[in-house]
Amino acid sequence: MDGFFSDIKVADGVLEMRPLTIEDREGLYQAASDPATWAQHPAKGRYQREAFWPYFDFLLHAGDVLVAVEAESGRIIGCSRFYAVPDQPGDVAIGFTFLDCAYWGGSWNRRMKALMVGHVLESRPRVWLHIAPDNLRSQIASTRLGAVHQYDAELDLGTGLALYECYTITADSWAAAMAERAGA
Repeated sequence: MDGFFSDIKVADGVLEMRPLTIEDREGLYQAASDPATWAQHPAKGRYQREAFWPYFDFLLHAGDVLVAVEAESGRIIGCSRFYAVPDQPGDVAIGFTFLDCAYWGGSWNRRMKALMVGHVLESRPRVWLHIAPDNLRSQIASTRLGAVHQYDAELDLGTGLALYECYTITADSWAAAMAERAGA
């Protein structure tokens, strides 16, 4: 993606998404330090410092990673990343997303995705999400955002070949999901 999204900063007054920096290392680790965060993820031990530091270094060098910051407190609560879709040239995906467990169950994930999906859909017809087959929490959350399962594929997203469920969100599916949530 050559840094296409690396300089953005988006906010909605409650949540700010800004580029990851080396100074975010400890704050992002604190957001990632609960074992429950990684319970449905292939890297279940990532809550431990020795497992998280290589992951942080990967994110820092991969680029196009945004940290999620609670606007009121300035606390880092998670992160997400834009990346090129390996089997769909020219398309953009959002992934490598995690949130501090204290921010589960509310509007935080939806806010993160709203800022990021909205940004991608300004210039692209769809955005992709790649989710591990056993990550039911992410699958459910994604479909609530308008994501539609397209197919399963073995892909290398930068951390080695793995099986993913591949979803897309289009402007229409996004609008329908947001309208449904507004009416609920």
